[in-house]
Amino acid sequence: MTMRRRLTPDIVNLHAFECAARHQNFSRAAEELNLTQSAVSRQIAELEQQTGLKLFERIRQRVILSEAGQRLLPEVEKLLQQSERLMIGAIAARQMKASLKVATLPTFGTKWLVPRLKGFLTDQQDIAINVESRVAPFSLSEEGFDLAIHFGQPVWAGGVPRFLCDEKVLPVASREFAANIGHTQPVDFSCLPLLQLATRPKLWAEWFELNGMSAEAAYHGARFDQFSMIIAAVISGLGVGLLPTYLIEDELRSGLIAPLSKTPMVTQNAYFIVRPETKMTNRAADLFEDWLLSQVG
Repeated sequence: MTMRRRLTPDIVNLHAFECAARHQNFSRAAEELNLTQSAVSRQIAELEQQTGLKLFERIRQRVILSEAGQRLLPEVEKLLQQSERLMIGAIAARQMKASLKVATLPTFGTKWLVPRLKGFLTDQQDIAINVESRVAPFSLSEEGFDLAIHFGQPVWAGGVPRFLCDEKVLPVASREFAANIGHTQPVDFSCLPLLQLATRPKLWAEWFELNGMSAEAAYHGARFDQFSMIIAAVISGLGVGLLPTYLIEDELRSGLIAPLSKTPMVTQNAYFIVRPETKMTNRAADLFEDWLLSQVG
């Protein structure tokens, strides 16, 4: 047996370990897995032998996770979930000619990508698509993504970025909030409750400076860690949000929220399509990339 094979866990043994850990009882684990108790005990013993770890402490009629078992359990749960998603994805894609795994920022995905996605799926009915949200940096190749929508600078380790669109932000408020401000121009933003994005604390300050106002008054107000929360806060009348126009198209169109300035500010960052260097010949990704570019004009 090669070293690599010896270090590859048996998925059946991992299932037995996770189930026994959840029930803290081998008999109940056996019932759930439709096995005998001795079979569950044998599978866990094999896993203990393979890892060299004692995974359970046996106390009377109960078993509890050892310290080593507690450390191993979250990784096993993650691996089993990934295995399940892999099989579900394979089953879903078996009638299709191609599959596509796309990563996107949560709010961009919810407010911009998903509402447009019907057009792509209607034209490309032979492509099975899986869209997942990501915020923190990640590896395209390790997570198996064919394409990612990235916000920032055109830099991605192991990826090839292509410009999608600029980010343009606009100060907005709810219809009622805007009506209470009146039609005085320019609006004195320093006197208004500003809704801040915690991950971009200088965004309002940049707006103030661009419009000839002191940035000292730009840092007050409630903070949120997602644009989606700020959109909800604006609609609820909590204050004024400085929001990307791509994320509030429906709200502006319907009049649910109103702009407090006619001129958007283009930020220093932008949206990019990123493809992994090792998968640049993916036809489904080519089609999706072309479609994305067509959506921004």
